[in-house]
Amino acid sequence: MKGLKTLLAAASLTALSLSVTAAEKPVHFADLNWESGSLITEVLRVIVENGYDLPTDTLPGTTITLETALAKNDIQVIGEEWAGRSPVWVKAEAEGKVVGLGDTVKGATEGWWVPEYVVKGDPAKGLKPLAPDLKSVKDLARYKDVFKDPESPGKGRFLNSPIGWTSEVVNQQKLKAYGLDDSYVNFRSGSGAALDAEIASSIRRGKPVLFYYWSPTPLMGRYKLIQLEEPPFDAEAWKTLTDADNPDPKPTRSLASKLSIGVSTPFQKEHPQIAQFFEKVEFPIEPLNKALATMSEHHTAPREVAQVFLKEHPEVWKAWLPDDVASKVEANLK
Repeated sequence: MKGLKTLLAAASLTALSLSVTAAEKPVHFADLNWESGSLITEVLRVIVENGYDLPTDTLPGTTITLETALAKNDIQVIGEEWAGRSPVWVKAEAEGKVVGLGDTVKGATEGWWVPEYVVKGDPAKGLKPLAPDLKSVKDLARYKDVFKDPESPGKGRFLNSPIGWTSEVVNQQKLKAYGLDDSYVNFRSGSGAALDAEIASSIRRGKPVLFYYWSPTPLMGRYKLIQLEEPPFDAEAWKTLTDADNPDPKPTRSLASKLSIGVSTPFQKEHPQIAQFFEKVEFPIEPLNKALATMSEHHTAPREVAQVFLKEHPEVWKAWLPDDVASKVEANLK
């Protein structure tokens, strides 16, 4: 009997030890290197830490490597997943390894843009129209000299996403599909911040600039921009754009944007309450863009902006949570 009690006691201690270890194991979030992604990630982390009593951390990587890590459960959450965009995500989702939860930002968009003054001019700044008939991507071939690349005479410059983003592959294939790869340099910045700096610098100086961009972002609300028209969406053509090795990509506008929270399937099963919370997350575009503008203009850390967002907009995030969880989050806001 004494031996049995000893075994039971040892088993209880082992179970307790495993329970503590599981409780202390952090939730690994993707460390996203664009503004909306980093802010949304920090909002989610604050709520998970304070509302659900789970530690979190972030792990860096490119979009593709992070999606691969999510499929392996090496990370558990991607706070801003443009679901259905990359072959890595599509394959992992089809295999039941990942899932996109919720519809986090209504009105998100992406495409190719130019400053309004390039097409319409700006009399107040003494700027004349440089490309008055520029309306769509098919018009770009005859305006390559307007967007002249300083390092490649005879070619224009297209500012693409940083290397490693899913959109970088799509835009590279679009240049081919639109017949522009011989007339435009596919210029990739080192980061989202570098892309922002390049665009903002050109606009401040009244210079022409052609670039890929997306919303939600502070830049979209800061400047007057024109989105260039693209062919209607075609699902089969889209497949050729997401495949970097396809030698004959077809023209189409990008898949309609749907932003979700990407989670690994094991995490969803282990934490159903958090998964339910993620399903309800929805950021109104106006206060989100305002918060992003503050973060960008004042170089404020995303964590700090997330705390301010949560304090200023309880009507937004409390709708995502049960009352007891919301009360815990509110009590811990700094």
